[in-house]
Amino acid sequence: MDGVDLDAFSALLTDEGQSLLASLRDYDPAAELATATRLRREHDAGLVAAALTQARLRQRAVAKFGGEAYRMYFTPDGVEQSTRASVARHRAERFAALGVRRLADLCCGIGGDAVPLARAGVEVLAVDRSPLTCAVVRANAEALGLAGLIEVRCADVTEIAADGCDAVFVDPARRGGRGRIFDPEAYSPPLSWAVAAARKAPLAALKVAPGIPHEAVPEDAEAEWVSDHGDVKEAVLWFGTAPGTRRATLLPSGATLPAAGLPDPQVRPVGRWLYEPDGAVIRAHMVADVAARVGGGLIDATIAYVTSDERHTTPYATAYEITDVLPFNLKRLKALLREREVGVLTVKKRGSAVEPEEVRRRVKPQGPHAATVFLTRVAGAPSMLLGSPAGTSGPARA
Repeated sequence: MDGVDLDAFSALLTDEGQSLLASLRDYDPAAELATATRLRREHDAGLVAAALTQARLRQRAVAKFGGEAYRMYFTPDGVEQSTRASVARHRAERFAALGVRRLADLCCGIGGDAVPLARAGVEVLAVDRSPLTCAVVRANAEALGLAGLIEVRCADVTEIAADGCDAVFVDPARRGGRGRIFDPEAYSPPLSWAVAAARKAPLAALKVAPGIPHEAVPEDAEAEWVSDHGDVKEAVLWFGTAPGTRRATLLPSGATLPAAGLPDPQVRPVGRWLYEPDGAVIRAHMVADVAARVGGGLIDATIAYVTSDERHTTPYATAYEITDVLPFNLKRLKALLREREVGVLTVKKRGSAVEPEEVRRRVKPQGPHAATVFLTRVAGAPSMLLGSPAGTSGPARA
């Protein structure tokens, strides 16, 4: 942990360490050298280094854990790889609803999943091979009042028998020394091992990267893609639920849609409304399900934008009212935006090599109105679609 060993972390749990951590809650990392120099006059240098590291990690972890991050403990890998609290809570609630009472959390990390599981009433056996990580999990369980529900075991997960557990959750490490790992068999442990372990349990879930190839999803698994506020966060392979099903789940609403196995939608001319499917829907290959819900078709066979002539409300896609459909031409776009007095321009692209920043730089929008431009393809032709989100008043037509 940036040079902090298990002894240094243990020192953070003493009264002195706790007082030091509390004093660093709002410290400025840019002034770390001056802060460290001041603190070393009264505290051991190793304790100061450990406290400063933990204070930095807590500040970074707020994005995933909210204000509760200041009560928790982290490692650098734990902050990077742990599940966002809202996503972990969704999974924990699903496990609890399926009747799980005791679960083995293999590759538990800092306890980002163990904590919401325990809060959902599930007893957790949390396993990790790192003594420091296990100490962090124990500290988190204690700090959050969950020590009675979370048993921490320091061991290699491949050597653990989940006897007495009615479910298994595996979150293999998907980052290595060179960054993110894309090959599922290069996960630690490999996906094949995790799948084999899942099949031995009455119920199991494996967390995988959202970009996992669909052909890598086992036939006996349910694949769930989860987004939070529109950002795709993960995919989960469930065993013992609905084999062969694909599902898109959107947080924070909790809306969840199983795939109906529909054929690809037909390509049709751009209508008054354009629908941008949620990222989880796209990753789950369920654009056809959105098209069916809005009575629409695709603007291009290779582009995940759906169009229709009618306005429909669905949690699985964002609707935009389209005012103009034009061949791609930035000079023409600049003239149109000036004519409409558009000063706030949102640029979205799909199937276009042009970067949004380049568009804004070249068109130099000015004026009191707002608009959204889609750089995409319509029936194979590079095109620009101008409009605004449903429910907003975009610039008037000329």
